[in-house]
Amino acid sequence: MAVETKKSQETAGLRADARRNRDLIVAAAQKLFLEQGGDVPLEEVARRAGVGIGTLYRRFPDRDALLRAVGEESLLRLVDLAETAWREEPDAWHALCRFLRTCAELRLGALPAKLEPHLHQQIRTGHDLHEMRQRVIAVVLRMTAQAQADGTLRGDIGPGDIALLMTLQVYTPPDMPDGQAMARVVEIMLSGLRAGSEPTLPGAPLTGDDLRRYTAVQQPPATRTHLDE
Repeated sequence: MAVETKKSQETAGLRADARRNRDLIVAAAQKLFLEQGGDVPLEEVARRAGVGIGTLYRRFPDRDALLRAVGEESLLRLVDLAETAWREEPDAWHALCRFLRTCAELRLGALPAKLEPHLHQQIRTGHDLHEMRQRVIAVVLRMTAQAQADGTLRGDIGPGDIALLMTLQVYTPPDMPDGQAMARVVEIMLSGLRAGSEPTLPGAPLTGDDLRRYTAVQQPPATRTHLDE
């Protein structure tokens, strides 16, 4: 499912101007969370989006609602990137390389780092976000297995290792453009993923089971009452 399809379902009941305001707010929040973290004042989000604070609160009644919308938007984009790469590239290796390059270029790993732990519990307990993550995992599993079957991806790499590389972040020296630093690091990384690369990696690969265990829906602990005491 493409990002636009999901968004159209979520906003079908909104007028065109309300949908536009919602999209502006989410886009502004994404940028500000990347720059300043998840505790950025909501007034600053509204100002960056070019809307009043009342408009923001009509769309998102509290910070958690806005954080969740930003998390959903990020995951929807990730789903679309993974499924598009798999569909359009000629083989699994090229799909995997395209996917990892795009994740790095878009700094997709930076946003979860900024939002944690705000979204962590929602992602662990929320079925909607959990299902989106499972769609990404399904494509990563497929890419990894097929590339290894084709003999292009080294055998001691697991899907969980690929998931870690999706969140790659790079420190950029002050005199080096961001794009140049990231591009070099990504190509070094991809070279190391190729079959026949040396040396042997330390430890065991992170498997699909490791990924599923990490992303399994966790129910929040039950609240105790005086009757339990």
